[in-house]
Amino acid sequence: MENSHKAGSAKKQAFISIWTLTLMNVAIIAGLGNDVQEAFYGLSSVTYFAIGAICFFIPTALVAAELASGWSNRGGIFRWVGEGLGKGWALTCLLILWFQVMINFGMGMPSSAATILFYTPMYNKAVAFAQNPTHVVLIMTGWIILYWIMAIIANRGVKTFTTITKYGVLIGTLIPLAVMIILTIVWLCQGHTPAISMAPKQLIPKWNGMSTLALAAGVFFSYTGIDENAAFIKRLRHPEKDFVSSIFITLILVFLIFVVGTVIIAMIVPEKQINVLYSLVTVFKVLGETFAFPWLYLVLMWVGLFNLVASTVTELAAPSVMLAQAGGSGFLPKWLQKKNKHGMPARLVYVQMAGMTIIAYLFKLIPNVEGFVILLTQCVTVLYLFYYILMFVAFLRLRYQQPNRPRSFKVPGGKIGAWIIAGVGLISSVFGIVLAFYPPAQVKAEVGSPVTYVIVIAILVAVVLLTCLGLYLLSKKHPNWVNPKNEFAPFTWEIEGLKKPEKVTSNIPTVLMSKGQNPMGMPIKRPYKPDQQVSKTVVDADERNESVAENQS
Repeated sequence: MENSHKAGSAKKQAFISIWTLTLMNVAIIAGLGNDVQEAFYGLSSVTYFAIGAICFFIPTALVAAELASGWSNRGGIFRWVGEGLGKGWALTCLLILWFQVMINFGMGMPSSAATILFYTPMYNKAVAFAQNPTHVVLIMTGWIILYWIMAIIANRGVKTFTTITKYGVLIGTLIPLAVMIILTIVWLCQGHTPAISMAPKQLIPKWNGMSTLALAAGVFFSYTGIDENAAFIKRLRHPEKDFVSSIFITLILVFLIFVVGTVIIAMIVPEKQINVLYSLVTVFKVLGETFAFPWLYLVLMWVGLFNLVASTVTELAAPSVMLAQAGGSGFLPKWLQKKNKHGMPARLVYVQMAGMTIIAYLFKLIPNVEGFVILLTQCVTVLYLFYYILMFVAFLRLRYQQPNRPRSFKVPGGKIGAWIIAGVGLISSVFGIVLAFYPPAQVKAEVGSPVTYVIVIAILVAVVLLTCLGLYLLSKKHPNWVNPKNEFAPFTWEIEGLKKPEKVTSNIPTVLMSKGQNPMGMPIKRPYKPDQQVSKTVVDADERNESVAENQS
């Protein structure tokens, strides 16, 4: 009896709230550091972020919300793309997500090393060091050790890293942003003149050729990640409703963080002095002097470590959890599927960290740290936007292939609305990829040459995609990779006896279809017919029973 009570308590503690998931989303998507690149555009950055929100983030959020409400079983984007396009593309999505985290962290190491002196009160020496860093490899090794420690924290389970994320975002992002806003108002009241014109006409972007727009591709990349925490859909009490609510709260917070932070940076730091490595620190120093406290930047640098830990722990955990969930269905060798006592795929996280470490030391191939950061940012942009192309295509196919499948949320406007929303997202993604391959004028010197820039991006993207294809083909030759005890439900088309996604007329909810089934990769236990129907009364009763069961747990 006592053991039963403990098991029930453990299950209850596993649930996360809408607010916690929202902060996890913000940790992945937004940070004040994201604002620096777009500050080059001054007040017109507001327009860029608005365009990014309208053309990319809102379509992504709406599509993810519908997919999550209709296919809320474990897997996130793997589930969604697999239902619409098949297993190969589904695995590709998860591996892209996993690799982009590896590349992101790897490229962050040299810049962290270059800005190490900003954690001291020696601001002028810190600027000089960032512009011409020395002993970078040694300092970077210290940062890498810190990231390995955060990987250990991430592997301590969902409760641990969700708690860290919740307070990390509050302390490391939202509070510093509030301080920036208040001090900027005081700074303006003291009679300081903004470095940019605040005239409304400045909201209109200036066209200076394709090279000027290249960094604008970073706007789309800044908005990516809303779907990453779909791995934790089943940790919500009401998955379909709570996930959708969290998405739209996230949209508001992220847009405010981006717009307000970017405009403040552009107001305080002249365009020619903007540096993607330390301009945010410069802002904090200038604003601190408003209250005769020039060391404010030092305080906020250390506070910013909370956000670093929050975003790092979350991004290390989410993709590996999603990949491990799918891996147990036969897509990963059993060695990588193994979970620790906290239920985390520790080996998968550590392999990711090993790749990050290798990428970090590759910065020596690029003549400038800033160029290294921007080059790999554009590489990740290409991968990530291709990932979203797959999601938008899967969404459209599911509207036609599974038109009657119940969704508690649907993109408004019927099929026309679905095509408009997904079409805008697709066009934006393709446009972002094209821009990412176009060498931006601001960083040609740092990268070395435009040819180097394009070749490196193309090679990295090709390596990731070929790895995805290779692993999928390998998994088909190793049926013994399937873990009979995995908790990953089969795709609906598998339950309906189909070999691949095809059009069906069934209106049975995915949760109801997967109830009582063997895990993915095992024989279907309770097959359904592609045209099988169930009454709305049965569907409603099933949803009520599930809700009662969750509350009682």
